Amino acid sequence: MRLITQVAIIAVLGAAGFGGYMYWQQTQDAKPATAGTAGQRPAGPPMGVEVAPVRTGVVLEKAEAVGTARANESVTITAKQTGFVSSFAFQEGQSVKTGQILVELETRERKADVDQARNDLDQARATRDDARQKLERARQLKATGAITQAKVDELDQLLRGAEARVRSAEARTRSLDARLDDVRIVAPFDGRVGMRQVSVGALLQPGTAITSLDDLSRIKLDFSIPENFLGKLRPGLPVFARSSAYVGRVFEGTVAVVDTRVDPVTRAVRVNALFDNRDESLKPGMFITVELALERRENALLIDEEALVPEGARQYVFVVRDNRAIRAEVKLGNRQQGSVEVIEGLKAGDQVIVRGTSRVRPNQPVTARPFQRPTS
Repeated sequence: MRLITQVAIIAVLGAAGFGGYMYWQQTQDAKPATAGTAGQRPAGPPMGVEVAPVRTGVVLEKAEAVGTARANESVTITAKQTGFVSSFAFQEGQSVKTGQILVELETRERKADVDQARNDLDQARATRDDARQKLERARQLKATGAITQAKVDELDQLLRGAEARVRSAEARTRSLDARLDDVRIVAPFDGRVGMRQVSVGALLQPGTAITSLDDLSRIKLDFSIPENFLGKLRPGLPVFARSSAYVGRVFEGTVAVVDTRVDPVTRAVRVNALFDNRDESLKPGMFITVELALERRENALLIDEEALVPEGARQYVFVVRDNRAIRAEVKLGNRQQGSVEVIEGLKAGDQVIVRGTSRVRPNQPVTARPFQRPTS
């Protein structure tokens, strides 16, 4: 009897609990939905924030690289033939002009060869002239029948042989004259010579380095740019270069050549820029840092970098509208010191929260005051 009573009591209590739960569920369903969007915390009390308007400004899209300086024209001065150095006609580091004599080799033996060749040429010409006169005389005698046609043909062959020997002697003379000219080594273009590699009396072989010659009036700068900038690269773009040797100085040049190929390993394209270097401050081989101005946008939308709220790969900002913080996704462009360009998601004049982004929640009431940028 006691067991039946206990079971009855448990059943009554369970029925009462179930009824109470159903009544509570109905009351909850009858409550109005709270303000705000799904998944967001309900709006709280107004929070003080600092805002700044979306502003317009100039954005210069740049690519940075490092490069190596080269002379506009550069050559190693060498000897064309074997010979002993007779004299130098330049000072190390001197500026020289096109055609100016730099080095002279010993010439006595070559002058003797030239003199002998010219004597041989004179003899060949004399022999030819004598053969021509004999042939003309024979032709006159042939007309009177005093000489046979065979004799005339023989003299004609002698003249032809004499003329061939004259042509050979002339060619040899020209060759020796050219070799005599080669003992005088001249500057192929305007430039500045470097340090001497040999001394007076040294025996030079063809190809022996004597000194260097560089045209420093302009400097070529070689550097590489990632292929994703290829669509914006073109000759004539401004280039700004800096060197640790000249702190604070900026050298301005332009893109001269963009290579026709992309390196398959580095996925970069080689670029050559040209710089005026009349004061010869830049030297071949210098290590130079480069800024390449790819594009200039005059009315770009800019916000303070502090306003960004990153979330994974996306970027958001809070915009104040009707005294509430509205979260907006933005697409960013170029970054510059303290600011970032906004391509999509905002318009000029929008009030963006700069200070307080870590505490504010979407749709939360806010009290906005102007953002005070620190002064440097």
